[in-house]
Amino acid sequence: MSPNRFPLSRGAGGGYDFRPSAQRHPRGFRSHAPRSPAMNRARLALVGAAAASTLAACAPAATQSAAPITDGESLIRAMHARYAGKWYNTLTFTQKTTRRLPNDSLRVETWNEYGAMPGRLRIEIGPREAGNGVIYANDSVYAVRGGQIRARRAQRNSLMVLGFDVYAQPPERSVQILREEGYTLAPLRTETYQGRRTYVVGGAPGDLHSRQFWVDAERLVYVRSFEPAPGDSTKTMEVRFDGYQSFGGGWVATLVDILVDGRSIQREEYSDVRVNVPLDPALWIPERWADAPHPPS
Repeated sequence: MSPNRFPLSRGAGGGYDFRPSAQRHPRGFRSHAPRSPAMNRARLALVGAAAASTLAACAPAATQSAAPITDGESLIRAMHARYAGKWYNTLTFTQKTTRRLPNDSLRVETWNEYGAMPGRLRIEIGPREAGNGVIYANDSVYAVRGGQIRARRAQRNSLMVLGFDVYAQPPERSVQILREEGYTLAPLRTETYQGRRTYVVGGAPGDLHSRQFWVDAERLVYVRSFEPAPGDSTKTMEVRFDGYQSFGGGWVATLVDILVDGRSIQREEYSDVRVNVPLDPALWIPERWADAPHPPS
């Protein structure tokens, strides 16, 4: 999973660098201000008022009807309701990361990631013994280099909110966070994406630049988003969650692609995916980076 919304720098070669700023600038981050489905189920046509009354009395209240999806807030509620009590609580995986460097060459790295929903993510970049990575916790992000905290600031990973946390926390909290991150949650429209009906929240038809997110209308999982590129708002950053596989009552996108103006800048391929693995809370304590217990391989 990408260290989302870290500053995106453009190098002399015209490429973009998605690494946490502490790796590009060891003394700290560059400062940027925070920027700000279930498908509608048709009621069964029942023949006879007596039959309708009997079925309504016997059916559980939650299955009598589904709330209509009319905007981003009702979509978030539907996403949460679809997987309530089913979605996994923890997630670990190995990530093959291919990044485009400022000189336009490609670098391939192995990252290991440990997530606990909602809101906690540890990204180990490169060999574990190098001690480099990022922690998201407590609505903050911490950059670690050589096992030491090099920078911290208030920041969330909106990709984690849309792809994972929305199923693990009250929908009111997800709605609040997304609004604080600059999503308007309206208007809502439907499009066809990769041959599937998809809800689009934000933007107007034909607008593939303003901040918006896309949700598969059948599975109710996040699949795509757009926003002005950090560092150069004249360009467009797109994120795609593809290769969905079913895990532990939920889904995991095993392929993530980040593009700027249609060109892939960072590609992530997940393997060794495990869910509901017991994880030690120390994994998300920045001061415990070097000695936090890891789960058995």
